[in-house]
Amino acid sequence: MSTVRGAADCLERGGHRPGGHARRLKGKVPWLGRSILVRYLFKEAVLWPTIASVRLVAASKLLLAPARFPAKTPAAHILNAGSRPIRRNDRAAAPKGQRDRTQAARPQRDRNRDAVQAPKGEFIEGRRAAAEALRTGFPIKCALIAEGGERDAALSRLVDDLNAAGVRIKYVPRAQLDALSSHGAHQGIALEVGNFPYADVADILDRAGDGPALVVVLDHVTDDGNFGAIVRSAEVVGAAGVVIANKRAAGVTVGSYKTSAGAVMHLSIAQVPNIARALDDLKAAGFWVGGASEHAEGSCWDAPFEGRVALVMGSEGDGISRLVLEKCDFLTKLPQRGMTESLNVAQATTALCFEWLRRNAGELMGEE
Repeated sequence: MSTVRGAADCLERGGHRPGGHARRLKGKVPWLGRSILVRYLFKEAVLWPTIASVRLVAASKLLLAPARFPAKTPAAHILNAGSRPIRRNDRAAAPKGQRDRTQAARPQRDRNRDAVQAPKGEFIEGRRAAAEALRTGFPIKCALIAEGGERDAALSRLVDDLNAAGVRIKYVPRAQLDALSSHGAHQGIALEVGNFPYADVADILDRAGDGPALVVVLDHVTDDGNFGAIVRSAEVVGAAGVVIANKRAAGVTVGSYKTSAGAVMHLSIAQVPNIARALDDLKAAGFWVGGASEHAEGSCWDAPFEGRVALVMGSEGDGISRLVLEKCDFLTKLPQRGMTESLNVAQATTALCFEWLRRNAGELMGEE
């Protein structure tokens, strides 16, 4: 209080500025004005600092207090308490336990697909491949048809044909077909067949005859899709057969049945333990061995594709191995103008197969 009075007296004397305005008003400030001035100075000098310090202390306690969060309440308790149910837009704010339960409520079909194991055995999937197997007389043990497939007219006609051929029909959940399918495109049907009857190199030579012939030799191509596509292209141009390795290489599987569109049942496919030795057998039968390599100097337009040719295609990653490369009589490649590095092995094989057919069309198809 003494500080306030001193400040008032100082103001009456003119403060710290000699000759100030308050000095000229000395003795002229009315009593009421002096009372208002004293109250104002008391509020500014004493009360406001005190209020500010109290607020500062309260704020610091709030900041330093440990964070407390409400305990997680089960969804059933929330509903019983009268709160609204969690809607779709509230999923991000839902408790973790509830999100887990929501994720667990997936469609029953997805859970069944994870739980169902693929049946053992060799299978042909897809309607076209199944029709080809039936048409060519391929031995079929059993036909697995998706439940509800009788409502599909095209599938029903195929089932009727299978019944007429004496094939046993078994209706199974679609999840079982999903489990055995390689690409998820079984189209509601899969045929259980026996082990694929691989041929020998001698069988391919018998089929080649004495005139122009093409044999595709795959040096450890590993992808089933590429293998099936290659077999399809080779069969379309009339190749005598395909030679593959019996280890570390793609063979006739569910996936290759599908991607070849049934061509594996029309073409001799030989599995051999040694690709280089198989090339020696082909050379002895008059075949000219050509390898496809991006390092070749000339393109396929200039390669000696006339007559009997054994076309060697390398694996997806490493190309033709060194030992097999040494067996090749010539190397060739596809001409290229674009910036892409190269075609994949299935596409490149298709292009080269049709170049062989173009060169020999006159003798094979009676064209000039």
